[in-house]
Amino acid sequence: MAENNVMDKLSSLAKRRGFIFQSSEIYGGLNACWDYGPMGVELKRNIKEFWWRSMTLLRDDIEGLDAAILMHPKVWETSGHVAHFTDPMVDCKKCKGRFRADEAVSGRCPKCGGELTEARQFNLMFKTFMGPVEEEAAIVYLRPETAQGIYVNFLNVLVPSRQKVPFGIAQIGKAFRNEISPGNFIFRMREFEQMEMQFFVHPKEDEKWFELWRQERMKWYHQLGIRKEKLRFHQHGPEELAHYAKAAYDIQYEFPFGWQELEGIHNRTDFDLSRHSQATGKELSYFDEPTKERFIPYIIETSAGCDRTLLTVLIDGYYEEEVKGETRSVLRLAPPIAPFKAAIFPLVNRDGMPEVATKIYDALRKKFKIFYDDKSAVGRRYRRMDEVGTPFCLTVDSQTLQDETVTIRERDTMQQTRHKISELAGILQKKVEI
Repeated sequence: MAENNVMDKLSSLAKRRGFIFQSSEIYGGLNACWDYGPMGVELKRNIKEFWWRSMTLLRDDIEGLDAAILMHPKVWETSGHVAHFTDPMVDCKKCKGRFRADEAVSGRCPKCGGELTEARQFNLMFKTFMGPVEEEAAIVYLRPETAQGIYVNFLNVLVPSRQKVPFGIAQIGKAFRNEISPGNFIFRMREFEQMEMQFFVHPKEDEKWFELWRQERMKWYHQLGIRKEKLRFHQHGPEELAHYAKAAYDIQYEFPFGWQELEGIHNRTDFDLSRHSQATGKELSYFDEPTKERFIPYIIETSAGCDRTLLTVLIDGYYEEEVKGETRSVLRLAPPIAPFKAAIFPLVNRDGMPEVATKIYDALRKKFKIFYDDKSAVGRRYRRMDEVGTPFCLTVDSQTLQDETVTIRERDTMQQTRHKISELAGILQKKVEI
């Protein structure tokens, strides 16, 4: 499928099946802002839980945090965001379009070919005011990243958790960037959600931990079910490195519009803790009791976008095939993150089948997100579930009434097997557990 065709099909599916809607759509929409519907909110929640489990529940050296979106404005001055968090912006003199300078690689307008203005710096942070008066002293910012909330809480987490370096702090939360030219559906948004982890290490061990986390994060995307051949590392050259970074890699995915960043892994050295310590006069160093050494930890950062990850699993999982003269659209979502783990159908609405199906539904919904459907032909019900990524469909038929077995149909292969009703919870648990 062509690039535009894939994205058009996905955006159409996303709206039709309740994954993603344009924000404020009935008012004409708000550019680069999106709302998640019933399917989308479940998929997004499952991705976040998959990440949170891997970062915190399965490790004893990472703690969780939920810092406020609004922070003291000096945080952003200290971090360099006020001065450096900018993109060069150009305007087209002919069509009046506005673009990031790196999008106009030919020196002409990428939309109409017209002449461009000189590039000027544009700060990506959203400003607002705290308190009743809109004045300079009341300016605060919507955070452009979640990481700074972790850095300023370094000691607040370290002391009560009784952790020792090396250890990490993980956070999932909203961030906001006033992008000049967002686009590609939810790939680049003005309001988005980040999944970030900052790992604090001894300066002499930074390269070891940087490499470890680089491999661990790639492994996580494999576990998420994303095709390995669609993923790669991109190392930042000297001209690409951020002002705070000693080394950086992107995990990239081959989107329909090219290879693009999915996650960043950065060696931020002691830049952040040192800057905040200097600005506040607070001691943000770490004292290692066994060696009697005091040092400011280096930070290895893993920074992933939840929305971009969601878009990736939709693109990576979407495919079409011809079945009996009809096009079957399927989302191959890994069972742990699928919005519905299973759907339950009575084959027909008579002979006691709906009652049995409802009883199974009521029993399984206590543990899993389950969908019940008794409308239209069973083939159409299968197709609807395929299109929203439901990995398994359970069908109650006439044989069920005789031996208390149901068919389990697998989404990807369409193969069906029979199983006892009493075994269904255990089977689903094994198939959908993280």
